[in-house]
Amino acid sequence: MSRAFILVIDSLGLGGALDADSFGDTGADTFGHIAEACALGRANKDGLRAGPLNIPNLTRLGLAHAAAASSGKFTPGLDQTIVPTSAWGYASEKSRGKDTPSGHWEIAGLPVEYDWGYFPATEPCFPPDLIEAFVKACDLPGILGDCHASGTAIIADLGEEHIRSGKPICYTSADSVFQIAAHEEHFGLERLYEICATAQELLKPMSIGRVIARPFVGDSPDNFKRTANRRDLTTPPHDKTLLDHVTDAGGEVVSVGKVSDIFAGRGVSRTVKAGDTNGLFDLMLTETDDAPDGALIFVNFVDFDSLFGHRRDVPGYANELEMIDKRLPEFEARMKPCDIAIMTADHGCDPTWPGSDHTRENVSFLMFGPDVEPREIGRRESFADMGQTIARHLEIEPLKHGEAC
Repeated sequence: MSRAFILVIDSLGLGGALDADSFGDTGADTFGHIAEACALGRANKDGLRAGPLNIPNLTRLGLAHAAAASSGKFTPGLDQTIVPTSAWGYASEKSRGKDTPSGHWEIAGLPVEYDWGYFPATEPCFPPDLIEAFVKACDLPGILGDCHASGTAIIADLGEEHIRSGKPICYTSADSVFQIAAHEEHFGLERLYEICATAQELLKPMSIGRVIARPFVGDSPDNFKRTANRRDLTTPPHDKTLLDHVTDAGGEVVSVGKVSDIFAGRGVSRTVKAGDTNGLFDLMLTETDDAPDGALIFVNFVDFDSLFGHRRDVPGYANELEMIDKRLPEFEARMKPCDIAIMTADHGCDPTWPGSDHTRENVSFLMFGPDVEPREIGRRESFADMGQTIARHLEIEPLKHGEAC
């Protein structure tokens, strides 16, 4: 049995989703387009990087082969001759959305087969009665924004007015989300958390998946910067997930990064957070050293999505992939006999795609560990196959959804 690990490279889609057309995402391919841009020199902007994508460890684990199986073509610049050392394949999503909670819940064995509530792509985008109730309940002078926007862009545009007026910046995206940005010092971090909690209560009848607190610091558009004190207030899962099954069986579930927020704390024994990918990787290594038999360590590397996917930053995304690739042997060296790790993603966010929203894509299903037999596992019908595989490995009650492999 030993332990299990889920490593989510947030937004690293592999293209090829059969229902991509329903989302306007036919042709989106996060990993493929990044690798192609590197190979063709299109990711070498401003001297930030040079040459093909250099990810020998991820390729060894089967990422390039899984991407080729999903998209139907092997990406130029990657070594086709490397034989994967993992059990490798890819998974399609059953959930109706391409959002963070849907992806993570389905990985944990609970597809979201109902529709979230969304806000229209109009300006203003929020119902007037909702904003009136929100302003009154929180004793606010009003709000700024009230539109679909990139988080970094709207803070640059409205941050100074927010500081002057005391009005929080409220915006949304193609996801089922209500986001509130406010200055940590001028507005106050705890006050931001409080008004987010109020917004979550008001939004319950609308089935909005998340309210996200987006604190930032700085005094001008030149130096405004979002901080690591982000908080996601998520609608709780509608049924048990892998996390609940592990804790019900007496195991420990450790959330590294924002995983606990995504599951509204359900089934999580302990949470550790850090401000960037390297910090999260360091915490993962510490938890790997300390985790007892039967534990599940669930990690989300959010910067791939928030800093590079949404900002359509191809060189930044490529550099981050190369950085985590270099560190993977540190994790593998700490794995114990019988440990398994699954590396995957929760959706796509193709940085070459129009707009700044997530993209509907398949994701990798790479399972590795000291005793994992290398083999091709092909296309999986649901992300839930990952959770079911871990449930079987940890010898706990099977999940309602998914097939173990």
